[in-house]
This record gives sequence, structure tokens and C-alpha cells, in this order.
Amino acid sequence: MISLYKVSYKNLLRKKTRSILTIIGIALSAWVLASLMGFNQGYEAALNRDIDNMGFQVTLMAKGCPYEAATLMLKGGTGLRYLKQSVADSVLSEEEVEKITPMLMQAVFDPNKGESGGMSAYLGVDPATFPSMKTFLEFKQGKWFTDSKAFEAVMGYEAAELEQREVGDKLLIPEKDIELTVVGVLKRTGTQDDGTIFLPISAVQKIFGKEGEITSVGIKVKKEANIAKFEERLYNIPDVQVVSLAQVKQTIMNLVSTAKVMVFSIAVIAILIAMVGVINTILMSVFERFQEIGILKSIGAMPADIFKLIWMETLILCFFGGVTGSAMAFGLSKLTEVLIRKLLPYAPTGSLVQLDAKLVITTLIAVLIIGLVSGIYPAWRAASVRPLESIRSEAN
Repeated sequence: MISLYKVSYKNLLRKKTRSILTIIGIALSAWVLASLMGFNQGYEAALNRDIDNMGFQVTLMAKGCPYEAATLMLKGGTGLRYLKQSVADSVLSEEEVEKITPMLMQAVFDPNKGESGGMSAYLGVDPATFPSMKTFLEFKQGKWFTDSKAFEAVMGYEAAELEQREVGDKLLIPEKDIELTVVGVLKRTGTQDDGTIFLPISAVQKIFGKEGEITSVGIKVKKEANIAKFEERLYNIPDVQVVSLAQVKQTIMNLVSTAKVMVFSIAVIAILIAMVGVINTILMSVFERFQEIGILKSIGAMPADIFKLIWMETLILCFFGGVTGSAMAFGLSKLTEVLIRKLLPYAPTGSLVQLDAKLVITTLIAVLIIGLVSGIYPAWRAASVRPLESIRSEAN
């Protein structure tokens, strides 16, 4: 086996330029294959992470109660309806639920807001569960509340800008004559949270006289759970409406699956191009060594020996091409990601191209299989050479 490898290797060195160009072609195909598989893996993981970081897949609220704070403020705070705290406790007992966070939204008219006044949105949240479910919220200043019942506020980026407040400042709730201490200011998120003022839910219930009441429940569902069946049961709760992010996620993931098919098609094209290049190189080598192969057979080489010799040459080319392509995929992964981000209209946060040892081994195996398949025809042609015909062609 070692001698066969040496002979095959030396045969490839006869035409160094052609062999190197073939290896480069295979390497480019391996690079494309590894990068596309890494993109498939990284994009789906990043998209899943972004969606999961939104906090909860399902929001439960009273029928007719607006979902967004912006809608609430446009309605002048008149659209609020309430649920009993016991609803949240009953939802938590469901087997599909990983965790929940109750919320109580209140809106107050502030005459000092703008030229003619405006609505200020206060969201009471549970300090024990809300921050862990809204992990994308980052602080520009300060931190979350020091106590679950404290009269403290964490302000969204735009709310803090509008009120011109920093950590340590006091904030007055109009109509209630209640003063809050600002303990945190969030960074900009580009969501409704930017205009929201967060308080401990117990404080909001006490200030607005809503003990035992909430406006919504954020629900994080277990990954293995059947969300559709879970939502069906939620719809059976009287006077409750369900807002599902899971349906949006499913639609997005279906689009990703469609994109995967397109990516796979591109990878197949790259593989076919590599196969044609390998077949062309090895077949040319066989034709150039027609007489040499005939002489080998005339001195006792069996067709199987010739077949293995040519096949080994193919595998050597594909192995070096696969290793080079995998190294290129790793080395150029950051550049590939930059290009993808410029081409995509939306790219999730985090790494878009994830390459690991398993993926590299898969790429290498795929390239070697290409070599095995590509080498069949040239090896068969070489093995079927008749010594007499090769000697005659040499004489002519």
C-alpha cells in the first residue's frame, strides 16, 4: 500500500502545474461546501438565539387589552383590562412551561411631557424572572431594582432622554404624587422598551391600587414542548387572548429551511464542478501514459493493480484539496461572515458561520467520496487498456 501511494504521488508530480491547479479547484469547492454548511449551522443558531432572547414565545393577556405600550398610549390609557394573579400561577403549573413572568402595565397622563402633555407608560415587572427572560436588555447606567417592593425605576433609553434623568435622580409619577428613585438606564434596543419605565410589579400594584391584578403574562415554553397544543389549551381560558411569537418563529424557520435547500443546491453545483475537474485531470493523465500502462500490464500488472493506482492518484488529489479547502474555510470565516452580512437584508447577532471539527470531517469525507466517484471512470479506462494496442500506438 505504501509503494502504491509512492508511485501514485510521483506520477502526480510529473505534471506539477496541472496537479496543483486541480488541487486548488477541489480546495475552492471544499471551501464553498464547508462555508455553506457552516453558514447553515451558524445562521439558524443565531436566529434561534435572537428569537429566544426576545424573552417569551407566548404572551397571555385579557381580551381587548393592547399588546404594545405604543398602542396603549395612543388610546390614552383607556384600553387596559386586567387578569387575576392566579391566572399566572395556573399557567406555571402546565408541563410545557419553563418559566413565566407576570407584568402590570399602567399609563398616566403627564402634563409636563411635550408641549401639550402626553402619556407615560409604567410597566411593573417581577425582578426575579423578568431580567432573566429579557436578556438582551443591557444597561447604559446602573442596574435592576435593589428590592422587589422598592419604589425604584429602571428607564428605557428614550424615556430617560425625554425626562432627562440619570441614575440617582428622582422621578415623579403625575396624579399619584409618588416619587421614584432612578436606579438604572437601559441602552437603546429599537423596541417599545425604549419608551417604557420599569418598576417592581409589587410597587405598581400598590401605587395604582391593583393588588392581585396583572395585565399580561410572558411565557417561555420548553424547547421540546408542543407549542400548538399548549396554545389550544390557553385559548380555553375565559376572557383571555394569546399572542404567540412561536408562530412567527415557525414561519421564520420555514423560510430558513427553504434557504437551506437553495444553499444545498449551490453546494451540489460546487461539488459537480470539482468532480468534472478531477475526472478531466486524471483522464488526461491516463491518455498521456497509455503506452506506460500497456507496458505495466505486459510485464504482469493486473487490471485491478492499474485500477488501484489511478484511483489512488484521484484520492491523493482530493485529500490535499479537501484539507486545503477546510483550512481556507477556517481562515476566511470572518471575511465570509462580513460578506454575508453585507448581502443579507437582515442578519441576526452572533456568529453567522460556525465551523467545528465535525463539520470539517464531514467536508473531508464528502470530498473523498467525490474522489472515489470521480476516479471510477478514469481508473476503469486505464484498467481496460490492452497491452498490444498500446504497443501498436507507440509504434505508430
